[in-house]
Amino acid sequence: MSKYLISVIGPTAIGKTSLSIKLAKHFNTEIISADSRQFFKEMHIGTAAPTQEELNQVTHHFIHHKSIKEDYSVGAFEKDAIECLNGLFNKHNIVVMVGGSGLYVDTIINGLDHFPDVDPKIRKRLNTELELNGIESLQKQLKNLDKKAYNSIAIDNPHRVIRALEICIGTGKPYSSFLNKDKTPRNFKTISVGLKADRSIIYERINKRVDTMMTNGLLDEVKSLKNFQHLNALNTVGYKELFKHLDDDWDLEFAVSEIKKNTRRFAKRQLTWFKKNEETLWFDYLTDIDYIISQIQNQIDL
Repeated sequence: MSKYLISVIGPTAIGKTSLSIKLAKHFNTEIISADSRQFFKEMHIGTAAPTQEELNQVTHHFIHHKSIKEDYSVGAFEKDAIECLNGLFNKHNIVVMVGGSGLYVDTIINGLDHFPDVDPKIRKRLNTELELNGIESLQKQLKNLDKKAYNSIAIDNPHRVIRALEICIGTGKPYSSFLNKDKTPRNFKTISVGLKADRSIIYERINKRVDTMMTNGLLDEVKSLKNFQHLNALNTVGYKELFKHLDDDWDLEFAVSEIKKNTRRFAKRQLTWFKKNEETLWFDYLTDIDYIISQIQNQIDL
C-alpha cells in the first residue's frame, strides 16, 4: 500500500496553514512543518507560526522545537524529518507537509544535494567580506563564478550566497555542478498542492499581515531578541528591519514599510521556486476545500 505526502505550498500569507489543517483533519493525520523560521521557539509573531488554537486542532511537528542559539542546517532537518515521517507512516497512509521554504520542502521530497568538504577558512573570509562590503560584493563574485547558481538560488539570502561561493572557491567547480546528482529514493509518493492568487491580492494580504503582526507585538518580540541579532536565524524579514529601527538607523514607519516590501519580494521568489514543479496541483486561494480534497483523492491509490 502506497504512502503519500501531501505538500502544501505557495507564497507567504496565502493561507497554507489553514489549508494544511483542513487536509490533516479530513485525512485524520498529522502535519510536519517545512518552514525554516518556524522551527525556532523564540520567533512566534514574525514567522506567522500557527497559533496555539491551530496547533491544538492537529498534531504538528517541527514547530518551535529548536532555539535560535542552536545551529540547525537543512541537512539536519532532512535527517530529522525523514525519521519523523518514517514513524508517522507506520500509523498513517497520508501525512501533510506545509511550508514556504522551498529548499526545505524540496529536501524532503527529493533529497539533499551533497557537496565536498571545503576549508572552513573560506566561509570565515566570506562572512568577513559580507560584514565589510555587504551582500552585493558576494553576489558579483557568484555571478562571475557560477551564473547558473546566481540565477537560481535565493540571491538576497547571504547564507545561500556564501554557501554557493564557498563551494565554488573551495572545489574550483561551479556550485551548480553538484546539484541534482543521485539522491536517496523516498519510500512515499508526494502530491504537491499549491495556493495562488493575483499578485495584487497576495501583496494586499502581506501588507495586512504585517500590520497585524505589529498590532500583536512584533516590535516587543524583536526587542527581546536584540542581543542575538547577529545569529543567522534572525537574519529574517520582519526581524532585520526592526533591528535597524532599534539601532536608530530607521524610523518605525520606514522599517515597517521595508518589512512589507521585502516580504513581497520574498513571495515573488517563492512563486518562482515552486512553479518549477510542473506536477503541482494549483488552486485559487478561495477554492472550496471539498473540491481540493476531491482532486487530491484522484491522485491517491489506496
